[in-house]
Amino acid sequence: MPHRSCGAAVVVALTLWCGVAAGQEAAKPAARDDTQDLAKQAQNPIADLISVPFQNDTNFNFGPRERTQNVLNFQPVVPFKLSEDWNLITRTIVPIVHQPSLIKGDSSDNGLADINPTLFFATSVAKDVLVGFGPTFTLPTSTQDTLGARKWSAGPAAVAVWTPGKWVVGALINNQWSFAGVSDERSVNAMLLQPFVNYNIADGWYLVSSPIITADWNAPESKDTWTVPIGAGVGRLFRLGKLPINTSIQAFDNVETPQDGADWTLRLQVQFLFPK
Repeated sequence: MPHRSCGAAVVVALTLWCGVAAGQEAAKPAARDDTQDLAKQAQNPIADLISVPFQNDTNFNFGPRERTQNVLNFQPVVPFKLSEDWNLITRTIVPIVHQPSLIKGDSSDNGLADINPTLFFATSVAKDVLVGFGPTFTLPTSTQDTLGARKWSAGPAAVAVWTPGKWVVGALINNQWSFAGVSDERSVNAMLLQPFVNYNIADGWYLVSSPIITADWNAPESKDTWTVPIGAGVGRLFRLGKLPINTSIQAFDNVETPQDGADWTLRLQVQFLFPK
């Protein structure tokens, strides 16, 4: 649809313009090493770093009425030292959702969706290579039936991160199956895959792409199984007083999506960091 292409093009053009601005920043004297190191830690989901990210995804042309859905994820990350070589990284996603009306005459729904805690046992396996693995869970905490699966689910999760030079590259994957909950709701068998690529420039600026690919293996029709976004953006780590803050903007075009899935997504993130 023309409006879809134009909207996505505008946002992508803005992010590319910001990328050019970031490149111009690289011509300035290099930022302190600790700024770049901290930026790389902020981009690493299993870094030994306490952080409190707020990630806002605005999904455009969502649902049969092509309305706008908004999902604000509050997702604190807290590490625990288990030994000299191992850390336990706890990551909890708490979604606050605005769900537009799906049927004419119905009102939109707003509230808490299903909370998703994950535990990663993380260690280094080679120079600049970290891995983590552990369980992930989804709790039926939604305040409205339309905002959650109404099922208890669990499954394995894993992540691998490579951090050579100015790069932070890796992927996170999990799959969950429902084991309890409301019996007349559809059972859950769902995968999430998030590859991520970050290139750090200077003065805390970086380029980023971290699409979230999902597969609903129990979708009623095979054409509704996959959501596959493609896109990128730009970010910067700066300090407000002594507090480091990591911010980024990305835009994604969903090249594969269920029948009533969103056409494209704008993601904004603000992440508060608490280094030791």
